[in-house]
Amino acid sequence: MTALDEKPGKVKAFLRLVMIEHSIFALPFAYLSSLVAIRSIDDSVGEHWLDLVLVTIAMVSGRTFAMAANRILDRKIDALNPRTKNRELVTGAVSVRTAWTGALVSLAILIIAAGLLNPLCLVLSPLAVIPLVVYPYAKRFTNFPHYVLALAQAVAPVGAWLAITGTFQGSWPAWVLGVAVGLWIGGFDIIYACQDVEVDREIGVHSTPARFGVRTALRISSVTHVLTFGFYVWFGQLVGLSWLWWAGLVLTAGALIYQHVVVTENDLSKVNRAFFTANGFVAIALFVFAVLDLIFF
Repeated sequence: MTALDEKPGKVKAFLRLVMIEHSIFALPFAYLSSLVAIRSIDDSVGEHWLDLVLVTIAMVSGRTFAMAANRILDRKIDALNPRTKNRELVTGAVSVRTAWTGALVSLAILIIAAGLLNPLCLVLSPLAVIPLVVYPYAKRFTNFPHYVLALAQAVAPVGAWLAITGTFQGSWPAWVLGVAVGLWIGGFDIIYACQDVEVDREIGVHSTPARFGVRTALRISSVTHVLTFGFYVWFGQLVGLSWLWWAGLVLTAGALIYQHVVVTENDLSKVNRAFFTANGFVAIALFVFAVLDLIFF
């Protein structure tokens, strides 16, 4: 096999490592925040096409950095868990050096994109990175690492708003949307962690399910998603969205309820279906309905 043959294989392995497809969860809400910000300053989308490209680059590179750092810092823990023992850094499909290289390149791209957007984004970019780095460590000292992840994800809509406007003035809708997105992701991260309760307890990893048990953790996740829905409602009211947004919220409520129905204390076999299918649907459906609302009303 030649070096040229090996390089694509390494790239594919790295993309599997960082699960690049999961960008679908937060990215639509960054776009939504950007579009609402554009409307708030009475500009057209065409005037900000480059900003939207840079927002995409910043979001994907930031998430890639976060996932690579997470996998690097957790590789010894992953090796002890039957569910994660086949991850690329554990098996050697991706070397630690390659992972660090990918992480640092992604971080550099994030900072460059922030700088190209405006000075405020550049100055604040290190603050956006901090929760991304803290999250892998959170499971070592708190029973609620899922809410550290929530904080990291909440940054996306706020950052997107600042990318368009360059100011905090009038940014309250972005903060509300950010809290909604953060709680939504934190809530389903609790569900996802239910798979590892016994292993986490054995090896000393902290999580809400490991500390309080699956039943209580699922209840905490349910309450978190009720709050999520409330913040989505608040966002729609702040922005003045019409019936299309509310129709999207009805579908969102159904998807949130669905994952809490199919995942139970006695049956965790559908966690992946809830994690990927239901939550992917939430991200896409809300974005589509919001965009249609912004276009027609």
